[in-house]
Amino acid sequence: MVLSNDLAALIGFGSEASLWGMYTVIFLVSLSVLLWRRRTRDVNWVIVSANCFLYVLATTHYAIEFNHFYTTLNAIGVVGFANETQQLVGADLLISLTDFVGDMVLIYRCYLVWGRNWYICVLPFLAALAGFACVCGVVHLVVAVAPTAPVAPAALVPLGTAGYALPLCTNVMVTSLIVGRIWWTSRGAAKNAALRSTISTTRKAMNIVVESGALYLVAQLILVVLFALGHPAQAIVAVMAVQIYGIAPTMIIIRVGLGVSSEQTTKDSGMTHISWTRPSQNRAFGQSTTVFNTVVTTVTHDEPMPNETMQMKTIDSHTDKDSISAV
Repeated sequence: MVLSNDLAALIGFGSEASLWGMYTVIFLVSLSVLLWRRRTRDVNWVIVSANCFLYVLATTHYAIEFNHFYTTLNAIGVVGFANETQQLVGADLLISLTDFVGDMVLIYRCYLVWGRNWYICVLPFLAALAGFACVCGVVHLVVAVAPTAPVAPAALVPLGTAGYALPLCTNVMVTSLIVGRIWWTSRGAAKNAALRSTISTTRKAMNIVVESGALYLVAQLILVVLFALGHPAQAIVAVMAVQIYGIAPTMIIIRVGLGVSSEQTTKDSGMTHISWTRPSQNRAFGQSTTVFNTVVTTVTHDEPMPNETMQMKTIDSHTDKDSISAV
């Protein structure tokens, strides 16, 4: 059986409805975790606000699709269900806007992990912005050339492919930068017996970034391939991707809040380096705190350390708290 555009659009709506339900539960859990976590540490409201905005975008897209499902089936039935309408134009734009906001959240995490060095984020930001601009151009041209076409005309496919491929490149670049930075700043821990426990902390941080990025990347990659081929199944993946773009970063907040990993849901302490200082009178012998680029690990020894203890010096610090985590 050949998959038609109308059938693909119906399947896509059903799939998005299921994912939106899952996303709603995940989002509410993340808010509960953040309210609980706020008792012990400051919350990074930039990331929290961005994730709330992602949920609003995903919910708005689903509401538009639901309204189209209800009104179109009532009016004309299944035949012509996938045809473009003014409402669906807005939904199409929301797909790329949600993708763009999700990329901005990822770029912001990269900015924090690299010690608030905005130079490292210029290329990923330009790639994400260019991708969003390409999709906006495609939507405008489709409305002007073929306002009821269920898929983009063949002449516009290259531009649309670029619009979806550039955010994919952004995801790969930023995820690699985050993971590479964490690995590079923590590689010295293996050479110091007192710091080896930081290795497990950094591995958890890297794992969660890679896992979240992989979920995001798979959705983007499949959408790029199907759009380039002009396959009707793009209507299924496109609407599902909207919810995935929100689920991936929200899962990071939940796992961090439950202590599964470390990430920047709390205010970061900036770039750090390790130095040896005389033991503080306010700190007990045998305890040292080590920070690897805002990933914090506490190492406790059974015996006092001789004459010296390792402490943290923070460059461009934005908080005076010891226990702060980021990724």
